[in-house]
Amino acid sequence: MSKSQSSKEPEQLRKLFIGGLNFDTTSESLRSHFEQWGTVTDCEVMRDPDTKGSRGFGFVTYATVAEADAVMNAKPHRVDGRVVAPKRALSREDSHRPGAHLTVNKIFVGGVKEDTEEHHLRDYFEQFGKIEEIEIMTERGSGRKRGFAFVTFDDHDVVDKIVIQKYHTVNGHHCEVRKAFFF
Repeated sequence: MSKSQSSKEPEQLRKLFIGGLNFDTTSESLRSHFEQWGTVTDCEVMRDPDTKGSRGFGFVTYATVAEADAVMNAKPHRVDGRVVAPKRALSREDSHRPGAHLTVNKIFVGGVKEDTEEHHLRDYFEQFGKIEEIEIMTERGSGRKRGFAFVTFDDHDVVDKIVIQKYHTVNGHHCEVRKAFFF
């Protein structure tokens, strides 16, 4: 499939990072496994530029987001005798952010306005996956909203998919979303 024929859906949502590869895995054997879930438009095992040996990870890009979703819903995956870990691929820019590679099931939502209630957050974010908890942060004394919230999901893949799209509109207000992690 040429670039001109490829999907109108954002590549970032169709591209998966595959970690933990057997060092004998080739782009062909990786493609062979992942073609079971749809049309693979690009597939590459990353190699060391000097030794040409596998670096133990690769990328698989599908024609549609639904196909990439199907892969994530069919975990675990075994390629060339080894269990591998598919995750949503991050953009180069995002891959350098602190915590970007962490596996978490909670997001930080910034820009939550005073008129935004829990049901607004639930109505918007449940389109991505099953919500376990929503916390709108308030000031202890006054109960005034502090402008941010946390939403916890039942699956880390939902979080990875949400944060690829940095900005979201909740209750008519633009919000910024990041992975929530604590040290």
